[in-house]
Amino acid sequence: MISLSYFKDYLLNIFMIFSPLVFYPYIYRTKSKPRLYCFLLFVLFSVALVVTMSFPIHLSGLTYDFRAIPLAIGSLYGGLPVSAMLYFIVFACRYFMDSPNQLLYIISLCPSFLLVVLYLRKYHLLSLWSKIAAAIFLSFLIKFMTFAIYLTLTAQIQLLFVRPIITLETYLVQGFIVGLCVYLIEFLISYFHMQEEVVSSEKVKIVSDMAAAVAHEIRNPLTTVRGFIQLLGAESLDQEKKRYYQKLCLEELDRAQVIITDYLSLAKPDPEVIEPIHIQDEVRYLSNILLTYANYYNIQIVGNVTDEECIYIDGDKHKFRQALINIGKNAIEAMHNGGVLEIHASSRDDQVVILISDSGVGMTEEQIRRLGTPYYSTKDKGTGLGTMVSFGIIKKMNGKIDIQSEVGRGTKFELRFPQKESA
Repeated sequence: MISLSYFKDYLLNIFMIFSPLVFYPYIYRTKSKPRLYCFLLFVLFSVALVVTMSFPIHLSGLTYDFRAIPLAIGSLYGGLPVSAMLYFIVFACRYFMDSPNQLLYIISLCPSFLLVVLYLRKYHLLSLWSKIAAAIFLSFLIKFMTFAIYLTLTAQIQLLFVRPIITLETYLVQGFIVGLCVYLIEFLISYFHMQEEVVSSEKVKIVSDMAAAVAHEIRNPLTTVRGFIQLLGAESLDQEKKRYYQKLCLEELDRAQVIITDYLSLAKPDPEVIEPIHIQDEVRYLSNILLTYANYYNIQIVGNVTDEECIYIDGDKHKFRQALINIGKNAIEAMHNGGVLEIHASSRDDQVVILISDSGVGMTEEQIRRLGTPYYSTKDKGTGLGTMVSFGIIKKMNGKIDIQSEVGRGTKFELRFPQKESA
């Protein structure tokens, strides 16, 4: 058995062999730059090589060290250029250590380099456990072949069979270290691959979210425009209503253009246009916009706007309309068998209160709690993105949302905004 006196050298060698693993996660990030990646790997494994050769273990007249481990692993994961430089480091280190028979040692070690070249052709195609087995076997061959050829050339081949149990122990320890190193490196590589896949899937998810959100937001003004175009085809329609419907169609198309511009500029958003918003006008606009959609569902719209002095809030008028139309449209779609959509606006305690209520299917407390989260919708084909965008617009305008609902009785949205003193 190995004496306790050798443990210090063993531990030092093991520590230096595993030290590249500490820095490997940072080095792996440079793999897109092959030259830098190879250079950093060479530096790490060459340091491990020099330390293992500088602190060998002397057993039974032979000098053992673990140079075969960084030599094998560095070659397998660094490729042919790193392998060639590591072999050069072995020769250079041995030269500066004044080791005997330098030329004979070079001749003894060179065959193992040919093995490395053969290994590199197939190693990256192997499975995890095959890589571990291949790396263990390569490190064994590097050490055994070098020893055998060197001792044969120096007429000391009998030393290879002195105290074979101790020699076997060094090979077993070496095999265990190599296997553990390869396992950890492969684990780190798999972890980075998983990270890359997660980042890639997140990018795809963001693109799909954006596409779904744009489609959802654009559908609203297009539906409105379609309804008014149908009304414009009526023969009994007078010119004044035609002009009014034409004006609403153009406004909705402009709103669609604004929505597209907003989503296209997410990477570099334009500053919002903050202006006084006339609430009475906006509620009347909302009622008119939803009228054709409500008629399609056999729904009556009841609007009640206070006749007090003009009520104003600060915000982006186009986004404010987008939020209200989304909520109103969802309320209409919640009334499958007809009903009444009520829209009220008033001033209360220095706040502007907008009430949008329906007589639809209603929601449970759990549904209310989840409302406004991505991809949650009470509709069969809903994405939840429209509600999420609407809630975000309202909150960005310092608004508050209170939802009251009862299953089978309908839902009431109460939106509260800070009131502006005057326009």
